[in-house]
Amino acid sequence: MSITDTLSGERPRPTWLFVFLIASALFVVIDFRGTGLESLVAGLTGPETASGTVGMLLTGILVGGLFTANAYAISRMPHLFQVWITWAELLVLFLAFFWSFDLSYEFIEKKITFLLGGAWTTIYISVISIILASAIAMAGALARLSDNGFAYGCATFYTSFFRGLPLLMQLYLVYIGLPQMGFVIDPIPAGIIALSLCYGAYMAEIFRAGIQGVPEGQREAAAALGLHKGLTFRKIVLPQAMKLIVPPTGNQFIAMLKDSSLVSVVGVWDLTYRAKTAGRAEFKHLEMLITAALIYWLLTIVLEIVQSKIEAHYGKGDIR
Repeated sequence: MSITDTLSGERPRPTWLFVFLIASALFVVIDFRGTGLESLVAGLTGPETASGTVGMLLTGILVGGLFTANAYAISRMPHLFQVWITWAELLVLFLAFFWSFDLSYEFIEKKITFLLGGAWTTIYISVISIILASAIAMAGALARLSDNGFAYGCATFYTSFFRGLPLLMQLYLVYIGLPQMGFVIDPIPAGIIALSLCYGAYMAEIFRAGIQGVPEGQREAAAALGLHKGLTFRKIVLPQAMKLIVPPTGNQFIAMLKDSSLVSVVGVWDLTYRAKTAGRAEFKHLEMLITAALIYWLLTIVLEIVQSKIEAHYGKGDIR
């Protein structure tokens, strides 16, 4: 990129020769035997060099050239087309990668309903946990902002403790530790309690930062109008704070959806547990784990779409 481009604020253009060299160097170390590229190189250079170091080098250069040409062609398109075509190409490569393992798709088809039942368990555990965690987070955030030393001390102790322990340890404390004290909790409630307490501690800081992000002038204006603190918080501060709270809270829900797989260690028949069980029964672990991974991915994609819609809703100023 030239100094003129930098000063003018134009987007830097990639040096395609540099991209080609980097791509070729990366692809040289990948074994492309059995993909058809080895035969193509053999046809160009002869069978003697195709299987040796020279063949690997030429294959890497060939793939690097195709990669660079593809990237250059995509870069000439409108931005939206660039995104969709890149996604489509990566998805094809992703599926082709797993297709090469010669998986038993009949087994996957037979067990997909069984796995989807576990996905439902994962979803409702996550939904209940995020609701409880939000309530805990709001209480913790208000206590952190309170002038009451007792409330502040309780809130800071709670956030420090539950942010300082691994989620798996918290799950074990609830499910295995509490029965020693006489409190026996079933696996699903234990998982919900652990997830709620853990994520409530993290989200308390998100809620606190969102509330403090509202300009102090908003509170002063409300006080000048004679509004009491409770009404000011509900009608003025909280609606504006939600614009700052919602995006990171959506990220926390996505993270919780994935971390909910830890409840499988205490016997909850969620998506992860069912994938392990079905795969172990006929020694087809890869089929079940890949299918479960794709289901998790689809769930997170749906949540990302919902999150973007909610963020757009709040970004337009509609805070009802």
